[in-house]
Amino acid sequence: DHPLFRGALRAAVSRVYPDFLIEEVDSLEGARAALGKGDAVELVLLDLKLPDSEGLVGLLTLRAEFPQVAVVVVSASEDILTISNVVAAGAQGFIPKSASLSVISEGLQAVLDGDLWIPKDAVLVTPSPGVTALASLTPAQARIVAYLRGGLINRDIALQLGVTEATVKAHMTGAFRKLGVFSRIQAVSML
Repeated sequence: DHPLFRGALRAAVSRVYPDFLIEEVDSLEGARAALGKGDAVELVLLDLKLPDSEGLVGLLTLRAEFPQVAVVVVSASEDILTISNVVAAGAQGFIPKSASLSVISEGLQAVLDGDLWIPKDAVLVTPSPGVTALASLTPAQARIVAYLRGGLINRDIALQLGVTEATVKAHMTGAFRKLGVFSRIQAVSML
């Protein structure tokens, strides 16, 4: 989300793929708006710590709403559990913010070729409890859980999604069942 890092990442991608059209955004809502334009986006580079999305919420939201777009997480949190969690949540790759241009190039090329890419020295471990369940949510359920993280009540979620409160409750019930939780607090604590 930081303009300086976005600029550096833009320069790195442009050096490797000079013909790519690149759009920068500084929030999850900005990414959703850019993806919602209908343009043929091939790849999203996503930071895990955006102002309106912390942790896996952004990744889960984008995977649910735009399953056809490859998402690569670019993060300063380079521990193996984080890498394992983002892969389990549907990311096609993980690039550490400390990566060199050659490593970024290798990762992007692998993902654009349809492969999963993580740093060479990373050995995936069992993801955190609940990550697999979170990844199983339907697009509507994932959006609702993301709004719960933001503290919205059912009425406000319904307004955001353009649905009825009854629809929100139905999706929330399904999400809670998949997550094995009984309350909003328990669902949000899994994120």
